[in-house]
Amino acid sequence: MSADAREPDAELLARVFLARVIEPGDEVGGRWVREFGVAEVVRRLRQARDALPGVSAARWGGLVARAGAAEPERDLDVARAAGVRFLRPGDVEWPGQLDDLGDGRPLGLWVRGTASLRMWALRSVAVVGARACTEYGAHVAADLASGLAERGWIVVSGGAYGIDGAAHRGALAASGATVAVLACGVDRPYPRGHAALIGRIAEQGLVIGELPPGDHPTPSRFILRNRVIAALTRGTVVVEAARRSGSLVTARASQRLGRITMGIPGPVTSALSAGVHELLRGEAALVTDAADVVELVGEMGELAPVRHGPVLPRDLLEPAAREVLAALPGHRAAPAEEIARGARTTRDEAIARLYELRALGYVERHGDGWKLTRQAVISVRRGRSPC
Repeated sequence: MSADAREPDAELLARVFLARVIEPGDEVGGRWVREFGVAEVVRRLRQARDALPGVSAARWGGLVARAGAAEPERDLDVARAAGVRFLRPGDVEWPGQLDDLGDGRPLGLWVRGTASLRMWALRSVAVVGARACTEYGAHVAADLASGLAERGWIVVSGGAYGIDGAAHRGALAASGATVAVLACGVDRPYPRGHAALIGRIAEQGLVIGELPPGDHPTPSRFILRNRVIAALTRGTVVVEAARRSGSLVTARASQRLGRITMGIPGPVTSALSAGVHELLRGEAALVTDAADVVELVGEMGELAPVRHGPVLPRDLLEPAAREVLAALPGHRAAPAEEIARGARTTRDEAIARLYELRALGYVERHGDGWKLTRQAVISVRRGRSPC
C-alpha cells in the first residue's frame, strides 16, 4: 500500500508540495532535499526567507511564488479521485534503480494503475523512437514489443505518437504489460489523440509521471522525462531516430547509468535511422528482434536462437558427392575422367558418386558422359531439391 492510501503524513505532504514547486530533474533541488531534508526545504520556501544555496535571487523568487500557490492536500484529493497514487522514495513500491539518478532522482511519482511499479521495473525494457516514424519503424516497434511481452517483459515508453504508441499497442495486443511515462500530470493524458490508448494502458498496465495532477507538458519536461525511462528499465532500444531525436537523449542517459543500450538498424537512405546508426557506431548493441534484446538484458541462459541461412538440398549431400556435383559443367556432358579431375578424386570414386547423384535426380547419363539434369540446374540455382 502506498503512503497516500492512509492519512497523509508530514513527509508525504512535503514531497507532494515540492513536486508542485521544483521542476523534474532539478539537481539543485535534489541536493537541497539530500542536505537539508524535505521538511526544512519546505519551511524555507513557505517562509520566503533564508534562501537556499545554489540559485539566483530571481530563481529563488520564482520558487517562492510557486510555493505560495502549492496545495498538497488538494493535489492528493484530485489524484485519489482520478485513481492516482503518489509514490515516494522509501515506499515498498518505489523502484530502487531510480536512485541511480542521484540528486536528479524524482521527488516522487504519480502512478495510475494497480500493478506494482517496483516489481514490473525489475523486468522491463524501454522501446523508444521517432514520433514521425515510418511504416517500417511502427511495424518493427510493435513486433518487438509484442515479442517482449510474450516473453514476460514489461515494455516501457513515453506514450507519444509514432514509435512510443506502436510499442505500447504491440505489448497490449499480446496481452502483455506496458508502462507509459508521461511528461505531464497522469490525469491529463498527452497527446490528446492518445487519450484512449493511455486509458487502456492504465487499465492493463501503468501510467506514471513526476508532474502533479493537471500539469501540462513543456519541451524541457519531455527531455527530463526521458531520464526516468532510462533509469527505470534494464535497457533501452531505439527503433528509429533522427540525429536530433529526443529518443537519443534516453539512449545516452541509459549509457550513463550503465544500462544496456540497443538500436534497430534501418535503411541507410532514411534520415529517421541516422541517429540509430550513430548509436550503433558507438557502444550500442545491434538488435533485430525480441530474442536479441532478451539475450542482452535477461538472465544467464536466456539466449537468442542460433540463426542460419536456408539449408539447400545440396548441403545435405556427402562432401565427396558435393565435390563431384560441383565439378560437372553447367551446359554440357562431361566424361568421368574430366569430372574426377575437377573433383580431385579417382575415376572409380567419381563414377560411384555420379550414380548416387543420378538416383537423387541431379545428373543423367549422356552416352559416355554425365550431365546435370534440367531440373538440377534450376534447383541448384534456386536452392530446391530436383526430386
